[in-house]
Amino acid sequence: MSVLAVVSSVLALVLNGLMAGVFFAFSTSVMPGLDAVGEEGAAAAMRSMNRKILNPGFLSTFTLAPVASLLAGVFLLIGGDGGPAVLAFAAAVVYFLGSIAVTAAINVPMNNALEAGDLAWQAYAPRWTRWNTLRGWASALAVALLGVALYVWV
Repeated sequence: MSVLAVVSSVLALVLNGLMAGVFFAFSTSVMPGLDAVGEEGAAAAMRSMNRKILNPGFLSTFTLAPVASLLAGVFLLIGGDGGPAVLAFAAAVVYFLGSIAVTAAINVPMNNALEAGDLAWQAYAPRWTRWNTLRGWASALAVALLGVALYVWV
């Protein structure tokens, strides 16, 4: 077993798991909690969270999750472990499409519209939460794919 394959696979698993947890927590507790405080307070709190989440801890985890999965796939492939490599590549694709692409195409534009006052909370919250839940499931699927890759590999 290559040390680089082990390190990148475990890092990918952890980063994807962290993102699945962030998305899950938002959909199952943060958004319902915001809904409970009323539209004005919810929108103000969400605008604040949208500003504060743009920090090095979140951004590095969010962007490095698929990179670590890709690296794991490359190192596994170089080591002759094609099956686990395909699973790691699949995890990168699932995370990228289900999390990064959805974030860029849907959640961020909605956040920007909320920030600008162009989108009311009642229109924002249900749609944002649905897409956020998809991001959570994509991240969880990436974790599962990486877990299976590690299981098959070892």
